[in-house]
Amino acid sequence: MTTMPPSVSPSRTTCASLLRELQKIWDEIGESDGERDKMLLECLEIYRRKVENTRKHRASLHQSLAEAEVEISNIVSALGEHASFSRFEKGKGTLKDQISAIKPILEELRLKKKQRVEEFSEIQSQIACICAEIAGNGQSKNYGDPQVNDNDLTAKRLAELKLHLKELQTEKVLRLQKVIGHLGFIHELSVTMSIDFLNVVHEVHPSLSNSSCGNSKSISNDTLAGLTDLINSLKQQKQQRLKKLQGLGKTLIELWNLMDTPIIDRKQFDHVTSLISSSTDEVSRQGCLSLQVIEQTEVEVERLNTLKGSKLRELVFKRQNELEEIYRGVHMDVESDSARQILTDLIDSGSVDLSDLLSSMEDQIVKAKEQALSRKDILDKVEKWKFASEEEKWLDDYERDENRYSAGKGAHKNLKRAEKARILVNKIPSMVESLTAKVKAWELDKGVPFLYDKFPLLKSLEEYTLGRMEREEEKRKSREQKRLQEQLAVAQEAIFGSRPTPKKPPQKKPLGPSTNANTMAGTPIGRRAATALGRYGASAGKERRESGRANNITPVNYVALPKDDPVSRDN
Repeated sequence: MTTMPPSVSPSRTTCASLLRELQKIWDEIGESDGERDKMLLECLEIYRRKVENTRKHRASLHQSLAEAEVEISNIVSALGEHASFSRFEKGKGTLKDQISAIKPILEELRLKKKQRVEEFSEIQSQIACICAEIAGNGQSKNYGDPQVNDNDLTAKRLAELKLHLKELQTEKVLRLQKVIGHLGFIHELSVTMSIDFLNVVHEVHPSLSNSSCGNSKSISNDTLAGLTDLINSLKQQKQQRLKKLQGLGKTLIELWNLMDTPIIDRKQFDHVTSLISSSTDEVSRQGCLSLQVIEQTEVEVERLNTLKGSKLRELVFKRQNELEEIYRGVHMDVESDSARQILTDLIDSGSVDLSDLLSSMEDQIVKAKEQALSRKDILDKVEKWKFASEEEKWLDDYERDENRYSAGKGAHKNLKRAEKARILVNKIPSMVESLTAKVKAWELDKGVPFLYDKFPLLKSLEEYTLGRMEREEEKRKSREQKRLQEQLAVAQEAIFGSRPTPKKPPQKKPLGPSTNANTMAGTPIGRRAATALGRYGASAGKERRESGRANNITPVNYVALPKDDPVSRDN
């Protein structure tokens, strides 16, 4: 086929004009009809193919447009966003125009779907991971990509998954906090009992012993149940160890008290004895319930039990000394030698358990202290009575001293003492009466006589009362005799004139303050006679009688005083 002349425009060239031009050319050339038909048939075939291709292209465009519309419809339905794409209208413009118009919408929807699928996949992966951790099936780290339902990618479904994920995350946090709390409590128990913490929690789950795991610790139901069982087991073990140490601590204290162990030796086990009154929850000190502490305490108890046999004999006699001291302190009768001989015979015979013997002596000491306490009030009154009796004796000696008013050294102190002594002596009868009533009440209550240094106290009081009455009678007779002598002297003076000056008797040393260490301001206190108190009263009465007889002898040159002596008037 010849090319068109350049003067002819392609846009204005029609098929008929081309055929006419071709006919002219063929006429000029002299082309045969066969060749002309053949060439025309070839042209028709080319046109036919072009039309067919164009038809196919049109069908392809229709199909692409339809597929795009279907895809858009599916995506919109899956995303649940019909309202967002209601602006899309079909059937306007050429096919290419329609495809050009729908293509950006389709790309936008595809991108949005992809993002939504990725979001669903991420959330479902997290949900699957947490569920796997809670289930404890070990799939939390190698769990594959979850299958996402492309037909349901709506925002509502996404919100539901997010809510479910949030609930699971909250449960995970709570479970992790619970696991950490259990681990903290187990660690506290392990420290208290010196147990390998990492080893015991590793047996529950390996992730619990790995500090680098962080939040990857197992939070499954099995792990929580295992930790709870472990805590209960450790609590029970702690209680058993504490109970054992408390028993050992009580035994230690008993042995220490039994053998009078020094404080410095006891302090070595203060960490044990301090647990005796503690409850299980109060014990948290590091290593205080370890097996090593229990073993050390058991060894110490065994050592003390071994020493107990050799120490008990010494302790028995020590308790006997304590018992005797209690009795002596309250003036009770003590048969020391016979008691010690009995103890020696019992120990040597081996017929008695030394622990029982020592316990029996402890009971005796308790009873002795009770008896001493019941005698205390009476003994206090006895001491006051003895002191008053001593002052009475001193006052008698003082009043017989003719130089008591001299200006010698200590005379003013003796005067003050004499004044106090007279006041105290006047209280003696009421003292004796009160003491007698107390003793009688005590004897009625106890059913035994009240002995003071092996002598009945009532008898001593009676003897003292009788002796005091005798001394008072002697004093009265002495004053009467003195009065008669004064009257005789006055009568002789009236007959014979003034009486001669009597010769002064030899100077006597005035009674000064006592130098005894047990006196205060020259007054003897607490002096105990070697004999019974009643004997002092009797002997004192005898001395007064002898003194009275000696005073009845009147010297030849004696001259009575014009008035009574002030001390005599006081008496």
